[in-house]
Amino acid sequence: MPSLSSLLSVEDDLQNNFDKWMYILQQLPYLQIERRDLHNPAFQTLFEASETAKFTPEEKNKYEESLKYYRDLKNMMDTAFEEGKAVAKKEYKIGIARRMKMGDESIEKIIQFTGLAKEEIEKL
Repeated sequence: MPSLSSLLSVEDDLQNNFDKWMYILQQLPYLQIERRDLHNPAFQTLFEASETAKFTPEEKNKYEESLKYYRDLKNMMDTAFEEGKAVAKKEYKIGIARRMKMGDESIEKIIQFTGLAKEEIEKL
């Protein structure tokens, strides 16, 4: 079995993705650390798959449950973020419409610049 230092010295000579793939596939059983130049989504997927392949059925089930929990939480956060951005954008447009209305701009011009409906502008 090659030493970790010999594996790392070879890794510094990798020139392209093909070299990296060949290196990883040959040395996967010995790799215990992830090197900076190997950080790539495809390589990360390979590292994760090799780790989860060793799981017992119970560990695999727990892992899948934790992934589901993480994905659900991430989706909730992404949705909340997008909704927050939409509300902020709407409030920004309303602020512009208020200032334009106070500046005696026409409703048509306010609609043109903000995209707000005529009814919304009249309520301001």
